[in-house]
Amino acid sequence: MTNQFALPWYIEEQDRCFVVRDNNGRALNTVYFEDEPKRYLFTRDQARHLASSVAKLPEFLRQGAFYS
Repeated sequence: MTNQFALPWYIEEQDRCFVVRDNNGRALNTVYFEDEPKRYLFTRDQARHLASSVAKLPEFLRQGAFYS
């Protein structure tokens, strides 16, 4: 399997979201948040946690975490 997204992945905080980017700066995922979340948005801490988990996916895959 070739990785088309340069490692490592990192998160970048913007005004109302966290963006997961690859090492070339390509946006891979965006997680939006609000200070007082409504029905469908995350809090800032929830969004950061989710973005951080997405950024760690390549590491988990290398370790075989998703394979039995």
